[in-house]
Amino acid sequence: MSYDTISVTPVTPRIGADVDGIELAKPLSNRQVEELHQALVEHQVLFFRNQILDVDAHKRVGRYFGELHIHPNTPGPEGHPEILPIHADANSKRINGEYWHSDVSCDEEPPLGSVLYLHTIPNAGGDTLFASQFAAYDALSPRVKDYLEGLTATHSGDHVYRRHNALVGRDDRNKSFPQASHPVVRTHPVSQRKALFINRNFTTRIDNLPEDEGRAILNYLFEHSTREEFQVRFRWTPHSVVFWDNRSVQHMALWDYYPQTRSGRRVTIKGDRPF
Repeated sequence: MSYDTISVTPVTPRIGADVDGIELAKPLSNRQVEELHQALVEHQVLFFRNQILDVDAHKRVGRYFGELHIHPNTPGPEGHPEILPIHADANSKRINGEYWHSDVSCDEEPPLGSVLYLHTIPNAGGDTLFASQFAAYDALSPRVKDYLEGLTATHSGDHVYRRHNALVGRDDRNKSFPQASHPVVRTHPVSQRKALFINRNFTTRIDNLPEDEGRAILNYLFEHSTREEFQVRFRWTPHSVVFWDNRSVQHMALWDYYPQTRSGRRVTIKGDRPF
């Protein structure tokens, strides 16, 4: 595809592109937004360097693509509930996103995508890995594709968020967390391509199958869906931005930089029900 207002350079043949020629801190034109959305669907994750975003600019970027999502377990600071702080340092007991996942896939309508901005990074480490679920689906054999067609799986946030809250000492006894059933193979609403839609963090079982059979299938899909040949790896620099398509990508953050600091924030864009 050709672009008039931005420069888009693929990082791998399957997933990821560097985007240049744009300042996200400034208001964007309709054509820039259109081309960014086009690039997102085509490459699934977009990488931007040297972008200094304050909170308002960060939220504005997300709102070009839809209404902003409020995290079910960690609403943002006062006045900015759509902001998800991303921070780890020598006092942290966990980090955000350290397992392969698709953001908040336990929602009835999982997010369209997320825009992550990091202003502070460690001297080395702290990379983020992304895996194309289009590529993962395409690599399945025809017989496995036929078997998976029509299956649904349960995604639950309960064990994920309670584990996090226990580590940080947050009382969640009176809270409930989302749970939803989604197709194991979903169709992207824009490109119409098929993608796997399961992940090790949130997906707990395949519906209407014996538990042992469903667990065997999920374990295979968890391993298959994040194979190295489906991945791209992003090495952060200060004031980088990454925008990923939650409908066709899993991601994982590496915590290999303790006790150094890695800090920024994320906005997440509401999506629709997978089909």
